[in-house]
Amino acid sequence: MTGTDDTTGTLDEALERIHLSGPERDGWLSNHAPMAVEALVRHGQASAVHRWLDRYGPKLEEMPDGTDSPVTARNWQEALGDPHRIADWTAYFDRETAERPWRDVLVEWWPRLLPGIAAGATHAVIRVGHSVRTLLAGEETAPRVRELAHALGYWAARHQPLSVPALLGPAPSAAEALDRVPLVPEQSGGIRDRFAQLAAFPDWPAREAVSAGAARSALRELVRASTHRYATHAHGEPIMLVHAATAPNAVLRTLPALPGELWAPSLRASWAASAAVTAAYAPREAAPAPTSGTGAADAGELFARAAAHGDDHTIKFTDTALDVGDALAFSAARRAIELNPPVF
Repeated sequence: MTGTDDTTGTLDEALERIHLSGPERDGWLSNHAPMAVEALVRHGQASAVHRWLDRYGPKLEEMPDGTDSPVTARNWQEALGDPHRIADWTAYFDRETAERPWRDVLVEWWPRLLPGIAAGATHAVIRVGHSVRTLLAGEETAPRVRELAHALGYWAARHQPLSVPALLGPAPSAAEALDRVPLVPEQSGGIRDRFAQLAAFPDWPAREAVSAGAARSALRELVRASTHRYATHAHGEPIMLVHAATAPNAVLRTLPALPGELWAPSLRASWAASAAVTAAYAPREAAPAPTSGTGAADAGELFARAAAHGDDHTIKFTDTALDVGDALAFSAARRAIELNPPVF
């Protein structure tokens, strides 16, 4: 059932279970369940979804209480980036998506939220990408629309702009740009501490005006390059480095729901997110390139291995690797399966 709509009802059932919980746990860790179950269903693993949720669910926490000041069209700017307003933001987007088509809500809010692409260590935009992919693929059921509301609410509450670093010389490709990203001086502490040290990124893609078609092609190149790079650099931080690929891929999945004039800004924000994660977590030395021809022989078998492994980041990264679809991407996914601790 890869690439098709879910006709089993499993995804909607899972989302209804997940929406009883908030988007975070333990103070700030993201709830990965909606992203992982969407990938599981998409790649033919619907039968594993509820078992996976049974294992993951005890980690989750209830949605926090809202405040006495609901988010409105008039006061949203003062609430942007306030994690104490997560429930208020979720309620706001629940109302918005109930009253208007979800695409209209997304198009209005995408440029407002895009500068804060680092929200929730990029998990907010990734959650939006999984949600939009589902809505574009099939029936716009209530749980799927509500999932977009939850994802947008999380993004708004955790909105975190990246400081704009100085530009280095231009890079001819996404792969070379990633190789030239200066690592932060102190690769320790949390992601906010690391992002605060960002100083400069290579100038990629070229600063001149980029057409919508060129922006989409460049974004695909970035997803491919960051996925490939995981194969040789994942040992630096195998959990966090998946986001260098999954964050821009979430944006790529969202492009078809956005007008063309938003594609170039989306590319710029994606590059900033991927470069920031690379600077914060990449190792100083690459590992030898993996040999091809070992491990899973095809996409279905590879994703089945990721599902059996059970780790949420591994499932999502393998999902992105399958989007890239070449031998080195498959090797990168096998690397994630090897390096990240299994859940099952």
